[in-house]
Amino acid sequence: MIYKKIEIKVEGYQETADLYTYILDNSVEMHPDRKRPVVVICPGGGYEMTSDRETEPIAMQYLARGYHAVILRYSVAPARYPLALMQLAKTVAYLREHAGEFHIDTDKIILQGFSAGGHLAASLGVFWREKFISEALHTDAEMVKPNGMILSYPVITSGKFAHMGSFEALLGENSNDSEKRKKQSLEFQVTEDTPPTFLWHTVTDDTVPVENSMLFFEALRKHRVPVELHLYPSGGHGLSLANEETSHEDGGCIQPECQSWIELACTWIGNL
Repeated sequence: MIYKKIEIKVEGYQETADLYTYILDNSVEMHPDRKRPVVVICPGGGYEMTSDRETEPIAMQYLARGYHAVILRYSVAPARYPLALMQLAKTVAYLREHAGEFHIDTDKIILQGFSAGGHLAASLGVFWREKFISEALHTDAEMVKPNGMILSYPVITSGKFAHMGSFEALLGENSNDSEKRKKQSLEFQVTEDTPPTFLWHTVTDDTVPVENSMLFFEALRKHRVPVELHLYPSGGHGLSLANEETSHEDGGCIQPECQSWIELACTWIGNL
C-alpha cells in the first residue's frame, strides 16, 4: 500500500489541506495491470471541523472491497468559500495526474461526502465546469471532474430545510447575502453535467433534514442524471457506518438497519 500525507496548497491562499492516500499495490500474482476506482472521502463537521468518524473507518471499508481511498482534511472556518472547494478540485486533478503511478481508473474518481462534506463533494459535482476553478488551478475542467458522488446525509439546501450553521461557517458574513447563499443551495445548481449520484439519508435526521437529499434527487431526476436514493426510516444524524466501529463512547450512532449503505454504495460504484 502507498500511504502518504500530501499537502494540498491552492495558489493565493495561506491555508493548506492534508490529503491522506491509501493506494492499494498491484501484484504480479493478481492482475498486475489492474486499474482501480478511487474514492475521495470528505468528512463532515459543519465546515467547522472534519470528523474522525468519517475518515479512516470509511477508507478501510473501500480498501477491503478493492478500491483505493484517499481522505481530504479540507480547510474549515475561519477559512471561507471557495477554499475547500478549490482544495477538493486540486485533489481530483492530482489523482488524475498520478493515475499511472497509483493505478487509478480515471473514469472512476468518486467523491464520498458526509453531511457538510457532502455539500463540499456535491459542490464540485455541480461547479466543476466553472472557469474560476480551472483558471485558479491552471488546469482543464476535465481534470477536476468527478465521475460519481456518494452523498451520506448531505447538506444541500440553504432554503427552508437548511442546516444554517454549515452555511454560516462556509460563507461567514456573506451568509446573510441572499444571492451568495442561494448559489450554495445546490439543488438549484444541478445540470446535465452533474455526475451520477448515490444518496442515503434517514427520515428522522433531526440535524440535516431528509429533504436535503430529496431536493437534490429531484433536481438530478429533472436533468436526467443517473441517481440512486436510499431512505432509512430511523436514525439520527452523523451515523457514519452506523455500527460499533464508528459509534460514540456511549453507544450512540449504532443503527443496524442503516449499515447496508456501504455495500449498496460499492455495488453502485461497480455498476458505474
